Amino acid sequence: MSKSHIGMYGLGVMGRNLALNFEEKGNRVSVYNRSLAGEENIVRNFIDEAGSDSDYFAADTVEAFVESIERPRKIVIMVKAGAPVDSVVDELLPHLNRGDILIDGGNSNFNDTERRVTALSEKDILFVGMGVSGGEEGARNGPSMMPGGNADAWDQIKPIFEISSARAFDGTPCCQWIGKGGAGHFVKMVHNGIEYADMQLIAEAYHLMKGCTGMSASEISEQFSAWNKTELNSYLMEISAEILTVMDDDGQPLVDKILDSAGQKGTGKWTAITSLELGIPLSGITEAVYSRFFSSLNSLRSELSKNYEPRETPITEKKRFLMDLSEALQAARITAYAEGFYMITKAGQQFGWDINPASVSKIWQGGCIIRSELLRPIESAYLNNPDLEHLLLYPQFSQEINKLQSGWRSTIKTGIDAGIPLPCLSSYLSQYDALHSKKLPASLIQAQRDYFGAHTYERIDKPRGSFFHTDWKEK
Repeated sequence: MSKSHIGMYGLGVMGRNLALNFEEKGNRVSVYNRSLAGEENIVRNFIDEAGSDSDYFAADTVEAFVESIERPRKIVIMVKAGAPVDSVVDELLPHLNRGDILIDGGNSNFNDTERRVTALSEKDILFVGMGVSGGEEGARNGPSMMPGGNADAWDQIKPIFEISSARAFDGTPCCQWIGKGGAGHFVKMVHNGIEYADMQLIAEAYHLMKGCTGMSASEISEQFSAWNKTELNSYLMEISAEILTVMDDDGQPLVDKILDSAGQKGTGKWTAITSLELGIPLSGITEAVYSRFFSSLNSLRSELSKNYEPRETPITEKKRFLMDLSEALQAARITAYAEGFYMITKAGQQFGWDINPASVSKIWQGGCIIRSELLRPIESAYLNNPDLEHLLLYPQFSQEINKLQSGWRSTIKTGIDAGIPLPCLSSYLSQYDALHSKKLPASLIQAQRDYFGAHTYERIDKPRGSFFHTDWKEK
């Protein structure tokens, strides 16, 4: 019996679809899924569904699974992040040989990936932490893949993953090496943070259109579809338009029957926490995370709403309102991607990962959830200036936001007057205003800190690094 080119441990939604993808691209794939006593045989069910003409090896034991794969073995682990990954690694280790490669394709925390890369390298096992985006459809037909970890593994896994990935605008694979250690999972984490922000921005636009103009779901869907043919084009805009066309059994929009409490799996929260730990401002993405927390406070919001009188804010110039809203969305989305890429480049420098932001922007152009037309000029920006510190320093984006900010500010004023919360739209405007402000009021904060805690301060008329203290009570 011929050996398999790659193994898939874990046949959940993502694992089974990646396995189907790999096999369809010409690879023999070994599959294994840990089963508890009394459970249905997941591996056998998968093989039955795949069909008799497919090229798989169905393993009943972990020993048979590992033995069926050609050396150096390439094994993708698709299980829940955290302790389950460590458990699978421990289970596989006794059966591996030097030079074998383990690829964690789940949404693992990058710190765990860093630890695993180091620990397994000491055992001569190559560990890769690979972010995978695209959901069920992407995994099956071509996801965006963000591999990082032990660089010695890349040339060996590259042929399988490149051919199985989505394609960027220029036709190249949406799979490129990110960097050592936890770089791959870090980039996927930030990707998910941007995803949180973009989803929240679209939801805020939906809230404004519904609350300020009384537009129906079908009318908002038409507007989203129209915007998706402009610079606002994105996968999330596309699916939002589709969602609003789906009706429930009673003929009413299904979205109106869904409880307004958004869930999350943790990667957005990790992005916000990591930004605080690294001292890298990420206000928009953090607001998107908090917005999901606020949405879960159903009973509290219901009780407080009893004391609130809805504000009447009829929109007399609907065309102007929608134009302003489109400008606000585009400006905020540029700022969202900018803060995400700033996080990636700054963290890459701190951790010594040497991440190429142009490569990241190419990887995200196909297959992933945040794929959008905006990634095309972002890639150009980093190709033209690889050392670009922040995307808002790039002339195309700074000039574009200057043109868009009038509509941006007008939209937020409309939301304020209507009593409609716009946490992301307004946070990104505040971020933009802060970034282009030569002078901020932090001088007063430093004086306050020195007053009550003698924390000292620097002076604008003295060299940086010189610190002063004032006895404010004697002045």
